[in-house]
Amino acid sequence: MPDFLNPSEVLKKLKLRKNMIAADFGCGSGGWTIPLAKILKEGKVYAIDILEEPLSALRTKVKIEKLFNIEIRKANLEKGTTLLSDSCDLILMTNLLFECEDKKQVLEEGKRILKPGGEILVVDWIKDNPLTPEIEWVDFEEIKKIAEELNLKLEKEFEAGAYHYGLIFKKE
Repeated sequence: MPDFLNPSEVLKKLKLRKNMIAADFGCGSGGWTIPLAKILKEGKVYAIDILEEPLSALRTKVKIEKLFNIEIRKANLEKGTTLLSDSCDLILMTNLLFECEDKKQVLEEGKRILKPGGEILVVDWIKDNPLTPEIEWVDFEEIKKIAEELNLKLEKEFEAGAYHYGLIFKKE
């Protein structure tokens, strides 16, 4: 059987340093936040989601795992966050953009809070995915075009498991 999405494996595609500051946009219950926080031991991960229920589940996981470098915040990413401009080294947007009406706004917010030289990781469902036929697919060409309009440089494209695709953009 083909590999499903493995956050720890995908994170290896980034040049992570243990003192980085990251934001996990659309963190849900922490499937990416927790593995990232374990790598960024001396850094910080802002876990941001619009829904309280998964954030509550994440709070429980954070206590169980004794992770003190995660800050949980509730926000509508299409309306922005309260994070400071140029404050993060890395932004994760995993299984997020397919749910967003205004993908450009979410990418703009990521760029706003990203430090120069920082990266945005986009991972989302591929088209014609048998696991989730009811969702709207992310058009990766559209995401690349939006990123180009925002002066984000495409650094890498890759398959992220059998049902996902990944893009890494850099803020110059």
